[in-house]
Amino acid sequence: MKTQWLFPHRYRLIGWLLFIPSAMLGLMARYAEFTFDFLTFSWQAPGPDAGFVQRFIWFVTDGGSFLANGHNTVNLTDEIATLGIILGLLFIAFSKEKVEDEMISRVRLESLQWAVYVNYFVLGVLVLLVHGGLFLEVMIYNMFTVLIVFIIRFRLALRRNERVVMAL
Repeated sequence: MKTQWLFPHRYRLIGWLLFIPSAMLGLMARYAEFTFDFLTFSWQAPGPDAGFVQRFIWFVTDGGSFLANGHNTVNLTDEIATLGIILGLLFIAFSKEKVEDEMISRVRLESLQWAVYVNYFVLGVLVLLVHGGLFLEVMIYNMFTVLIVFIIRFRLALRRNERVVMAL
């Protein structure tokens, strides 16, 4: 069986070491307004005498939202936390098992399919029930739901299959 798209087994530990601190950082940044000062960047809008290219780049990178004084500040703490969570979950979810065989591959595929179905069912229900600013919270957590549900389902399916094999 080809497993060219899976990470080596040791990446699962790396994934956990990335995921746990990143998740804690993300929750602190989201709910306790925690930020790292060294991740704060400020920049000044180009003046009226700036060329077209410089103003266009400013418009694209700033999303077109010019402040009255032309000065913007951004802190990247939550972006760093999000990238750490995503990378950690990817490493956890798609690392090879110690023994990667056809049965593991089938369980992995079924778990991924099941996770996608569950994720979009839950998202569909929440789209109908949640409105306003709370919908942003739903979408933030939905970024991670597929991977988290997949990891839980895959581990439970592996454990169930191990018990069946041990009983034989």
